Amino acid sequence: MDKQQYMELLQAVGRGEVSPEDALKKIQVAPFGDLGYAKVDHHRGVRQGAAEVIYGKGKTPQQVAGIVNEMVSAGTEHILVTFMDAEAARLVQSGHPLDYHEACKLGMVNINGKKQQRGHIVVAAAGTSDMPVSEEAALTAEFLGSKVTRLYDVGVSGIHRLLSQVDVLADARAVVAVAGMEGALASVVGGLVSCPVIAVPTSVGYGASFGGVAALLAMLNSCASGVSVVNIDNGFGAGYIANTINQTEGI
Repeated sequence: MDKQQYMELLQAVGRGEVSPEDALKKIQVAPFGDLGYAKVDHHRGVRQGAAEVIYGKGKTPQQVAGIVNEMVSAGTEHILVTFMDAEAARLVQSGHPLDYHEACKLGMVNINGKKQQRGHIVVAAAGTSDMPVSEEAALTAEFLGSKVTRLYDVGVSGIHRLLSQVDVLADARAVVAVAGMEGALASVVGGLVSCPVIAVPTSVGYGASFGGVAALLAMLNSCASGVSVVNIDNGFGAGYIANTINQTEGI
């Protein structure tokens, strides 16, 4: 039950169309749906402004589809699935409109069309190899209602590529900086903009990058103010935070 459904229920009680007792029963069963293998949080959208996100890794395709079905039946119109494999995507798509991006394993169910996008977020990726994580961030922010500009392959090894986009960066309410190797992009971007920067270390790099740990530590030790860091390859987390900043800025 989302916020709009709550309001409609209260209005129906006020008009005498629904008794207070029946309304209470609906509210009591609204908090979560128990599927046995998952307890689906139907109040997430009311509390946080966005529905529960399904983490697909480790779940069977049938479990992913079952959670989606439960959310849709409870009135959720926008559902995001991360780490969604192709088999789960096919199963969900057989019953619901699904926009699936295999490169970053992200699935988006939009029952009544996509949300209107507002504000401005920039997702900057150091290299082409960072694009899957960058796309996870960009698509997440767009799904949640943010306008996103992508700047890809703008790493510090050719810094003129990034500097040519300073005007675009300056217009952003938040910037997601995605980089592997030594992770220097976040510090450079942090020194160019006045908005918050969410740094995403990726597992891209040779042996001494330690699967992204080198980039993670570099970003955590950034000398630029206003840089925060999410976990390795966590494009979803960065996109979610950037959207929250963007939407708050618009109030």
